[in-house]
Formats: sequence, structure tokens, C-alpha cells
Amino acid sequence: MTQPRIVTIGVYGYSEQEFFAALQAAQVDLFCDIRRRRGVRGSQYAFANSRRLQAKLADLGIAYRHVAALAPSTNVRHMQYAVDKALHTAKRRRAALDPAFIAAYAQECLAGFSPQAFLDELPADVKVAAFFCVERAPEACHRSLAAAQFAAIGLEVEHIR
Repeated sequence: MTQPRIVTIGVYGYSEQEFFAALQAAQVDLFCDIRRRRGVRGSQYAFANSRRLQAKLADLGIAYRHVAALAPSTNVRHMQYAVDKALHTAKRRRAALDPAFIAAYAQECLAGFSPQAFLDELPADVKVAAFFCVERAPEACHRSLAAAQFAAIGLEVEHIR
């Protein structure tokens, strides 16, 4: 079986049309939502709320999967929020993750995650799997940490910007 290519994408900074066009341009056929709470505040991003998102992906022929194992818990997310608050940085403007968040996420989510086992469970015809969360910059989002697990086993990883 050929291993799929891995891409990541966030929603901030995209219009609805641009977001879905980016997925199509990357030839995504499996969309992996790695958010705990699958909603986004603000009408500008209402298309990324779970029900609307899943409906649009289905219309485009892109399979949807919620990968809760890669979603940080509320406690871990709040570690990053506290750092953001101390640095007076809005979540939508964050440029990097705090080392304490990275360590906690690695322990909570990645320690028990096998990228190869994940791949082995995918349908054989998946060519491009997209890992999704909301932040614009992958460096500011846990999706980059999840994607690094796939890069570590030799898969091509691209961050759609």
C-alpha cells in the first residue's frame, strides 16, 4: 500500500472559498479534524463549524474523520492560553507554541499515538490526508506536532499556508 501524503491546514486567514479551494488544490481526500471542540467563533469562520464543514466536505467528495486522540484536553489548551494572556497575544495572532504546552501535548496525546497504526486503519485509496485545526501558522498549532509524527516515519508533510 502506498502511504498517503500528509498536509496540514488552519482556518484563520482564509475565506470559505479560499479554504475549500486550498483543500482541492492539495487533492485532499481525507480531512482529519483534530480539534476537541469542533467550532470556531465568529461568523467569518462559521463554515468551519463541524456540521457545516462536514456537509461541504461531503459535497466535495472529501471524507471527514474526527481524530479526538490528537486533540489536546481542556487543561493542556489552558496552559497555552495562560501563556498567550501573559504575553498579551491573541490566539489568532500566536506565532509559536509554548514549550510547556508542547511537552504536555507530547505526553498527553503523542506518547500513545502510533502514526503507522493510524495509517494502517485508513482506507487503501487515501492519497492525501489533511490535519486541521484553526490557527493560521502551523508553528502556533498542535497540528504541526501531530504532523511531525508522520514526518518522523518518512512521510511527506506539507503545511498549507
